Amino acid sequence: MKWTQTLIPTLREAPADAEIISHKLLLRAGLIRKLAGGVYTFLPLGLRVLRKVEQIVREEMDRAGAVEVLMPALQPPEIWEASGRAETASNVLFKVKDSSGRQWFLSPTAEEVITTLAANEINSYRQLPKNFYQISLKFRDEIRPRFGLMRAKEFIMKDAYSFDTTDEGAMAAYKKMYDAYTRIFARCGLKAFPVEADTGVIGGNYSHEFMVPAETGENEVAFCEACGYAANIEKATSGIPKTAAREIGSAIEKFATPGVVTIEALSKEPYKVPANRQIKTLVYVADSKVILILIRGDDQLNETKLLARTGAVAARPATPEECVATLGAKPGSLGAVVNVPAEVKVYADERLQGANDMTTGANEDGFHLKNVSIERDIKVTAWFDLRTVSAGEPCVKCAKPLKIRRAIEVGHVFKLGTKYSEKLNATFLDADGSRKPSVMGCYGIGVTRTLQAVIEQGNDKDGVIWPLSVAPYQVCITPLAVAPDSQAMQLAEKFYAEFTAKGVDVILDDRDERPGVKFKDADLVGFPIRIALGEKSLAKGEVEIKPRTAAFQAVKIEDAVEAVMKLIKG
Repeated sequence: MKWTQTLIPTLREAPADAEIISHKLLLRAGLIRKLAGGVYTFLPLGLRVLRKVEQIVREEMDRAGAVEVLMPALQPPEIWEASGRAETASNVLFKVKDSSGRQWFLSPTAEEVITTLAANEINSYRQLPKNFYQISLKFRDEIRPRFGLMRAKEFIMKDAYSFDTTDEGAMAAYKKMYDAYTRIFARCGLKAFPVEADTGVIGGNYSHEFMVPAETGENEVAFCEACGYAANIEKATSGIPKTAAREIGSAIEKFATPGVVTIEALSKEPYKVPANRQIKTLVYVADSKVILILIRGDDQLNETKLLARTGAVAARPATPEECVATLGAKPGSLGAVVNVPAEVKVYADERLQGANDMTTGANEDGFHLKNVSIERDIKVTAWFDLRTVSAGEPCVKCAKPLKIRRAIEVGHVFKLGTKYSEKLNATFLDADGSRKPSVMGCYGIGVTRTLQAVIEQGNDKDGVIWPLSVAPYQVCITPLAVAPDSQAMQLAEKFYAEFTAKGVDVILDDRDERPGVKFKDADLVGFPIRIALGEKSLAKGEVEIKPRTAAFQAVKIEDAVEAVMKLIKG
């Protein structure tokens, strides 16, 4: 390709709404353009990178035995209602109506569609196992789209779905996909690592996310350098000890705490109750029902764990008015010892189990209770791990200190079990003649997100640093004189033909621009190898080869093509 034949609208400055480096470089390097919030056009160079990422994904899916299909993005709501996700995923679903007034959903994922297909087409154990995948547009009603392709309303995803006759077979399929993901991200030049993860609205009981370390990542990951334990902060646990037990001591005593409505205020004079001896009582509304959550005063509630452990579809903090209506007091004076309605369930964090000599709200504004024993004085409905892990806590596996870092999620694998196959009747006749639900798995890769993650991980002050595997062009030939009869242009055309014949992705910068403009644009876009053909070098029978992150190399004209091929082959 010649530069003047394509469209590479580079920018010296990024638009003001580009917040992170990868989003800025996507725009500055002329890879994408914004049409609306969360909706982007891929320009020629961006599309080339996208297609290369897709091809790597496709090759590894095929290698793992998955079969490619293409499912509709326009989906009837009935199948979502059958799975239960018309409600649980309603906050991300785009809903549209046709000319007759019938409602449709725009697909954010395709569990319902593929399970319906399997229900109609797979009838016998002899047809299993199967794994179907697609690479297609998805839609998600992001309230606040941010960070370019990272959180967009429209995006491209690879989603795959496995169907097996047994749990053991499903785990084997899971392992194949897990291994395929490891290869995919390595081939894309990403340093991605798997972490234990929450299953969210997808469901299932076993899950890993593939994360790319990045300071601007939207996820936090807890990890142990000693043993390799790693988990999304929404899933992570630690070996931190439970609250130390003390003598139960005297009966509960109410004491006045006028104006004290925070954990910190109660820990100061004149009360001096340490945060680790306080019970924080949170009132939530989960699936329209009021519940109480108890955690230690120095801990933070993890709402994702709350949803996962209680099975709630949605939960939110109660309003002050709802707190008063339920417990008779405003936030800051709440507790689960007295005046708790019988129908209100109380969920407590496991770290509080066995704790006594604790202090909590009295459900009377301006008063607290001390000498509280959890097991003696509070009726706990269920004990769960509900707290958020912090850096420095002991690893749950080896007790070494945990670390926390930010990361970008690029892939997610789930073991679904029979959640969807049972609800959508995807069953098969087993060898003994009995009908059983297929055991499923699902496996997603954000293709557009992966593209941006490559940039987020590979950049410097001059622009993008592409791996050869996904670079829009591997080689940029830069003649400094572009007149057709100039030696530089004639040699550039010769190199261009030779590289093209060897199957190298090459672009020839035939613009009549200053050398500095050409070099800056090449670095901004991030071509891995640049060949400069200038008058002074050519006079010495040489050209200058510049790898993107290394110094210039002066190479004899006759050796240039071979030298570049060595760089490409590594």
